[in-house]
Amino acid sequence: MAEITAALVKDLREKSGAGMMDCKKALTENNGDLDAAIDWLRTKGLSKAAKKADRVAAEGLVAMAVTDNGAGETASAVEVNAETDFVSRNELFQNAARAIAKASLGVDGVDAINAAKVESGETVQELLTNLIANIGENMMVRRSAKFSVPAGVVASYVHNATAPDLGRIGVLVAVESTADKAKLRELGRKIAMHVAATAPLSLSSDDLDPAAVERERAVLTEKAREEGRPEAMIAKIVEGQINKFQKEVVLLKQPFVMNPDQTVEQLVADTGKELGAPIKITGFVRLALGEGVEKKTEDFAAEVAAVTGG
Repeated sequence: MAEITAALVKDLREKSGAGMMDCKKALTENNGDLDAAIDWLRTKGLSKAAKKADRVAAEGLVAMAVTDNGAGETASAVEVNAETDFVSRNELFQNAARAIAKASLGVDGVDAINAAKVESGETVQELLTNLIANIGENMMVRRSAKFSVPAGVVASYVHNATAPDLGRIGVLVAVESTADKAKLRELGRKIAMHVAATAPLSLSSDDLDPAAVERERAVLTEKAREEGRPEAMIAKIVEGQINKFQKEVVLLKQPFVMNPDQTVEQLVADTGKELGAPIKITGFVRLALGEGVEKKTEDFAAEVAAVTGG
């Protein structure tokens, strides 16, 4: 039986990130073989991950990454979820989120991100599995978005930043132009801050989800009837309200938050004239942490009453 020294346990802990007692047990089970002990811990980590997979992971971080392509740029935003807000302040988790965002620059979609390799050589899924074993919470890459422009910038903005490029709301805005990149980034960041504040549904009217328009039309039509508007006038009234609705939810039609007398579309056009080159916003995304995830609510008073019979 090989001697399990404190130095060997420390070495395994540094390599695996697992707890001290787990490392000691792994070495004991594998007769002091460091590589075998690492595999044993990873197997144990997989078991832990499976047990935690049904827990709701609605906290975590939105991480951003950007790479320069010469005249243009590629940028990515990734939502990496955990179970508690506490984990988002954990340096290991923050570093993992940054690594995942960087790895996502070269692929598309969550499955491809999970299979992509981070700089350490392990896949994103392996990185998360080891982190789950170390921290003890369910974690996952929930969704991602990526934009590329052949010329121009993809500006990013993180609202309520926990650390650089990490926070609860992440916004990307693709700004295509041959104008000065520093000036374009300034414009893009302003628009990204606008997007964070207003949460538009689409870039242009043509991009607006027809189902969202019809849903709004149905609500407005029913409201007009309840208000006793003449049936012959309802269609015209609703059409005017739909136009107003589009100005509220379509990015380019929205009044710019920093200057409500100017729409975002006018801001872009005016900046293009000022810089001497046309500017086009080709896309945007706003990822809000936990958006759409149904969180489990605990009724502790009811649980206590059930146990005590009170």
